[in-house]
Amino acid sequence: MKILFAASEALPFVSTGGLADVIGSLPAALARQGNDVRVVIPLYSAIDQKWRDEMKFICAVRIKLSWRNQYCGIFSYEYNGVTFYFLDNEYYFKRLSLYGNYDDGERFAFFSKSILDILPYIDFIPDIIHTNDWQTSLVPIYLKQCYNHVGNYRAIKSIHTIHNIEYQGIYDFNVLDDVFSLAPSQASIVEYKGSVNLTKGAIVCCDRLTTVSPNYAKQILTEEYASGLNYILNMYQDKLSGILNGINIDYYNPEFDPVLKANYTAADMSGKSENKKDLQQSLSLPVRDNVPMFSMISRLASHKGFDLVTAVLEGFLSENDVQFVVLGRGEIQYERFFTRMSELFPTKCRCIIDYNKELANRIYAASDLFLMPSKSEPCGLSQMIASRFGTIPIVRETGGLYDSIKPYISSTKEGNGFTFASYNAYDMLYVMKQALKLYYENHDEFVELQKKIMTVDFSWNVSAQKYIELYNETVK
Repeated sequence: MKILFAASEALPFVSTGGLADVIGSLPAALARQGNDVRVVIPLYSAIDQKWRDEMKFICAVRIKLSWRNQYCGIFSYEYNGVTFYFLDNEYYFKRLSLYGNYDDGERFAFFSKSILDILPYIDFIPDIIHTNDWQTSLVPIYLKQCYNHVGNYRAIKSIHTIHNIEYQGIYDFNVLDDVFSLAPSQASIVEYKGSVNLTKGAIVCCDRLTTVSPNYAKQILTEEYASGLNYILNMYQDKLSGILNGINIDYYNPEFDPVLKANYTAADMSGKSENKKDLQQSLSLPVRDNVPMFSMISRLASHKGFDLVTAVLEGFLSENDVQFVVLGRGEIQYERFFTRMSELFPTKCRCIIDYNKELANRIYAASDLFLMPSKSEPCGLSQMIASRFGTIPIVRETGGLYDSIKPYISSTKEGNGFTFASYNAYDMLYVMKQALKLYYENHDEFVELQKKIMTVDFSWNVSAQKYIELYNETVK
């Protein structure tokens, strides 16, 4: 099977979030199963020179988009059995940030058009083009509307994945032709509620549509979760399926992680205590092995459940012998709240306002419990990463959290975490206290649960096999 992934970011080259993790891992898992897998992303100025020095220049081409005729340089690099292509245009991609520019629509229209136009130059006609989020939504649109009569392009199938439906690529209808190079006769493909909606166009034009967990695929059919697209999603729900993301189990591996004070495994977890001690010392918390450490590693935003946490955390810290560590940036009210909690409870709470992957791994390794009470969560990776480090997740039953974490039942030893259903601060608090009770009253059982969750298979192997089945079905 020949598969081309199109995305706006990918690890290890450039990343702002979970999409990069997926594009850095899933193609490699598919390649290990014998497929010819390629990935194409923009050549951003944020991509480090060490990667640029190793890239091979293929050629330069001109990309026609409406009245524009723009340069596009094509570079390639082999990584983990996957060929990555980088599309160069400094006007569009030499920016201070990947997203949030006034002309993002034009930037990613150029990128999407380029993806299709470069195929003859890289000598690769895929069976499947797998696009991701609104930044590449125009690829299935252009493929179906503009290339469906062109030679080898006619056999290419498209699969589009919605990683987060809140981001849809919505623009004023006046730019339909000027920016997106779509004719008035094609307007109905992308028109939704009086605007150009690129995600809507991808839903209409792609051959199959996926989301990043089975439960999220069900949720986005409802008004509550669809961010306005529930009507169109219900029209095309026969295309829709959900496949749970995995994680890179080689990168997230406490047995070999070089940033940890001590490495450990499920068979020998003694190193976890050393990591707790190391983190406590570096954060100036009391060094105690017998205190349960809760952690949160997240963007500080309301939909991540931080409004629930702010409602009960002060009382929880006052009443319980615990430590609580938060790492992340985001909405200013939450940054201020956790900073104030650190001042009110200097022996119990620390807040680090930062994005820091190495520190994140140290926190995962040091913690006993990981809190993730999201209001919405398409898939979520943090609960899987925490499990890999033997840190028991406490999650709300939504999206991929519901699919990946099942409630622990002490009598049968079933489940791999603590869960609650209603978006309610006191329901969350109840399961936090359940976890504390297990920690203090039956610590041996708590440790056995930690060992158990470290062995849960959250690798990409299972998910990759499901994608292969979907690709084969789509091609046939």
